[in-house]
Amino acid sequence: MKIFCLLLFVCLTFFSCKNKHGDYVCTPCDLSCDELSFSEPGMCPHCDMALIKKSDLKQQKELVLNEVNIHEGSGAFLIEGNQGKTNKPIKVYYNKPKNFNADSKILMVIPGAGRNGDSYRDAWIDISEKYSVLILSPMYAEKNYPFEDYHLCGIMDNLNLKNSITRIESTNMVTLNENTFDFTVNPNKNEWIFNDFDRIFDLTVNQLKSNQTQYDAFGHSAGGQILHRLAVLASSTKVNQILASNSGFYTLPNVNITLPFGLKETGLTKEDLKKSFKRKLILFIGELDNETETGGTLLRSKSADVQGLHRLERAKYFFKTSKAIAKEMQCDFNWSMEVIPYVGHDHQKMGKAAGKYLYD
Repeated sequence: MKIFCLLLFVCLTFFSCKNKHGDYVCTPCDLSCDELSFSEPGMCPHCDMALIKKSDLKQQKELVLNEVNIHEGSGAFLIEGNQGKTNKPIKVYYNKPKNFNADSKILMVIPGAGRNGDSYRDAWIDISEKYSVLILSPMYAEKNYPFEDYHLCGIMDNLNLKNSITRIESTNMVTLNENTFDFTVNPNKNEWIFNDFDRIFDLTVNQLKSNQTQYDAFGHSAGGQILHRLAVLASSTKVNQILASNSGFYTLPNVNITLPFGLKETGLTKEDLKKSFKRKLILFIGELDNETETGGTLLRSKSADVQGLHRLERAKYFFKTSKAIAKEMQCDFNWSMEVIPYVGHDHQKMGKAAGKYLYD
């Protein structure tokens, strides 16, 4: 009995210390873990929601929809969703460096599947301050923006994923049965996610009186999927350099391959592809995001595996295939690929490498 009481005392003391001194709390979920706090960012071990800074949570409760008020340091603002999703707000985490001025660069950081815009923003604060770069990291709540609206950018609707996806036990892999997989194409490009980024940029420029007419973008994992699809599919964009990092699989610029692995149903023309190939897309890939990497989720299917069996292999296939298509079309090809040594599926390390690549 004494041992039990001692263990209980230790546990209560531990959680009490976390409640008093932790800088991070669970994204509100109406569960008991809302009362806990933690010393480091990450995911809540109780409900799997992203952990956010206490200061961000306090500000979050005070946010007014469509009121963009960016001050020095870290913060967030809330804007309504895009066409067709105006009732699904997007929270944008930012860091405005101390030496920010009207000519400072602006970088959009697109989170992975965790949708943790706060911790992605935090990973870029040192670079933001060092190079006087304004960081903007939009968070798309998963309950409002499921896989098809986030990873697949709203291009596809009515996915029957529950009947087509199977998780491979004790691995980071899921399999897609392409024989049962079904969807419809969303032809309304105004509802695709790409338009949000320009809108966030324009709101920011107007509020800060910035002289910038373009911005750079970095996205890791699911964010990398979004950005390479932006380069291929967006009708127009104000993004300058597009760093797509460690994507799980790719949408090839091939009009003969079915979505989401190609462009067959999208209506894109050769002229559209010529415009896509002129964009500054940089495939930013970790050397160790290979067959031994267990981080993130990796899709396996007949079409995905044609691209390779791991992210590094798939990136190389996407780049080589895209370059060959551009050569066959006899058009400019401004895409490039950077393999980052000694880094796997790690957005923080990839972010540091990206900061040096963009601004050093």
